[in-house]
Amino acid sequence: MIHGRLGFLGYGNMGSAILEGLIRTGVLSANHAIVFDPLPERQEAARNLGVDVAPSAAELAAASDILVLSVKPQTMETALQVAGPHVKPSALIISIAAGISIAWLQKRLPEGVHIIRVMPNTPALVQAGAAGVALGPTCTDQDAAVARVLFEAVGIVEIVAEKDIDAVTALSGSGPAYFFYVVECLVRAAKAEGLEESVATRLAVQTLLGAGHLLKTSGTSAAELRQKVTSKGGTTEAALKRFQEEGLERIVQEAVRAAAMRSRELGA
Repeated sequence: MIHGRLGFLGYGNMGSAILEGLIRTGVLSANHAIVFDPLPERQEAARNLGVDVAPSAAELAAASDILVLSVKPQTMETALQVAGPHVKPSALIISIAAGISIAWLQKRLPEGVHIIRVMPNTPALVQAGAAGVALGPTCTDQDAAVARVLFEAVGIVEIVAEKDIDAVTALSGSGPAYFFYVVECLVRAAKAEGLEESVATRLAVQTLLGAGHLLKTSGTSAAELRQKVTSKGGTTEAALKRFQEEGLERIVQEAVRAAAMRSRELGA
């Protein structure tokens, strides 16, 4: 499915998670990948995986048939000033930079390149990611298939319209931090009720893991599972009533809206 050489412009946590997942699952061999990152420690990490390291962004671009743009949004302009002129006209470009639109990339890359915009998330580091994929106007079914292969190596993929990428960013892109914060809050609350922090942490983490696994594998909706756990007059009902009284749903809606708005601002 992946033909030619796969390049990564930037080899931070997300880029390395994707590439390690591809190699670990046998989708790609290390000698078909090449990376460029200015940090020596990231270069060393790539070499330890058996991956070639390009001496410059320009040489990376010239060598790549599929180029993953995995630099930070605020450094994308500078990176493409160097790499952009050397991108192959036949290349497939996949950007995982938050807020950077396909139209913005088209203005800075050779005419005719196919561009895909992807919003992955950090659980890709443990092959449990969730990625929203938006195809550029010139992309083909083959391009979409390549994107699926790349990101299904480290999780699940949903094809969405580009207009929905900001919502994906606010939901699954930023979403892991929301759940981490909930666990922090649960642990502090349990400590206030007398549990030791280590015990509370283990129980909260396993509860999060178990609830997610049950929701994914049961074929039952979140609402139905919640109702099954909630006995009338019981402890769960008491907690959920307080969530409702304090406006938890409104807070979540406002938080997701704020994240989506910030994603749009980054691409402005």
